[in-house]
Amino acid sequence: MDSPTFNKEKFETVILYIIKKCGGLSNFGKTTLFKMLYFSDFNHYERYETYLTGEAYVKLKRGPAPRHFNEVIKSMEEEGKVSLCKVPFHTYLQQKFITQTEPNLDLLTGRELETIDNVIDELQTMNASRISEHSHEDLPYKATEDNKVIDYELVFYREPMFSVREYDEEQ
Repeated sequence: MDSPTFNKEKFETVILYIIKKCGGLSNFGKTTLFKMLYFSDFNHYERYETYLTGEAYVKLKRGPAPRHFNEVIKSMEEEGKVSLCKVPFHTYLQQKFITQTEPNLDLLTGRELETIDNVIDELQTMNASRISEHSHEDLPYKATEDNKVIDYELVFYREPMFSVREYDEEQ
């Protein structure tokens, strides 16, 4: 498979879509957003063998993190698409994002929206600690060295609890 090409516009759309659907949840902050982005991209690749956003994810201590997130979210803030606020959540300040604009859903296919919605349905009740622990169990994350980019191809070696694809016995 070709290496992914990062699609900034699509990445922004997925960020806006997830924030719009989950931003009001008390447990939803930057860490939760990172993991939902990761699972959206990797689950879509496993199921359809095509890239959703083409974002590169790096193995960090708290789980997979999108490489371009900081630059993209900064430009989105400058353009008035999102705003960031920090709110007390248990023992720390949670970074929450608020959408100021609607995601351009014309950029996403029905399959892509279904993938993202499935990720949201599965993960939306998890707090930052739980979703980080969950991401640490996914084989692509486990098989990658610290601070290295996670290879999308590793999704084809996932354990059944993480796999989103129906494989026949010959695969």
